[in-house]
Amino acid sequence: MEIGAKVTKKMTLKNYKNRQWLLANRPQGMVTKDDFQWLETEVENPKENEFLVKNLYLSFDPAQRGWMEDRESYVPPVRIGEVMRAGSIAQVVESNNPDFKTGDIVQGTFGWQDFAISNGKGIMNATHVPADIPITAPLSVFGITGLTAYFGLLDIGKPIEGNTVLISGAAGATGSIAGQIAKLKGCRVIGTAGGAKKCRWLTEKANFDVAIDYKTADLDSTLQEICPEGIDVIFDNVGGEFLNTALSRINQNARIVICGAISGYNEKVPPPGPSNYTSLIIQRAKMEGFIVLDYVDQFNDAMKDLTSWVKEGKIVYQEDIAEGLENAPETLLRLYSGENTGKQLLKVADPD
Repeated sequence: MEIGAKVTKKMTLKNYKNRQWLLANRPQGMVTKDDFQWLETEVENPKENEFLVKNLYLSFDPAQRGWMEDRESYVPPVRIGEVMRAGSIAQVVESNNPDFKTGDIVQGTFGWQDFAISNGKGIMNATHVPADIPITAPLSVFGITGLTAYFGLLDIGKPIEGNTVLISGAAGATGSIAGQIAKLKGCRVIGTAGGAKKCRWLTEKANFDVAIDYKTADLDSTLQEICPEGIDVIFDNVGGEFLNTALSRINQNARIVICGAISGYNEKVPPPGPSNYTSLIIQRAKMEGFIVLDYVDQFNDAMKDLTSWVKEGKIVYQEDIAEGLENAPETLLRLYSGENTGKQLLKVADPD
């Protein structure tokens, strides 16, 4: 089917079941399949001003582990017995909402299930996917992933031409984009990734200057060798020992962007904070976290830049696509085992 094409055929809902993954338990340590419950229910009909969507692709993000915790954050936690939350690309299959027509391809937070009902607002908000971009791109480079890299690197990291920028989790969906934006700003970019294949992709395709395989290299001695003049910007997705080691190499007035800390997300006891934090004092450096939703009013401007860079071939991206809703728990685990390359997605269905 051509991306963005409209479909007017109405599906017969009685012939379908809505398969769902519900959150069954609050994870203790590493998330497991047993933390979810598989359920099959009837497909509901949309009410006035609502529309029914069929999920096509689900997004998998490290932040989902935090959403499973019983604590308030920038979004409410997923409740026990609730469909596991996830961003998705979906197709409208029945609509009582004038803004969403049958056949429209939309992006929303529709969760781990085949079908969902939305009115286009709130946590189940929906936006139309432009017809001139790949159908999955709004979940990766043109979605929260790309926007997180954009604002974290440019607004918090503030790279200057000639700076040395260190990216952890550099072969991941966010790190790879952040590193490429740093290159566009004239920086020397170093990334850490797990495995020779990921490191080759960073230097051969994503234009990184150096890639460090954290599985085989000693980070401390390697950074001393390749960064003899220190590090100006750190974009950190990992935390833990990486951050502790990297802080020992920062320059005066360095900027440390705390985007994530995936190394500790599944620990029963939170790891201790970095012992090298006094480097921030000595070097008069700044370490700052951020949430991309703080930049909503600037999304359109950022999207113009990202779209231009991708179309001009200045930014490349990877998508790792698993298949089958039944495999959602295992797909989430790929993030924490480091098996995925680039943006982790799961294909649920084809568009009609």
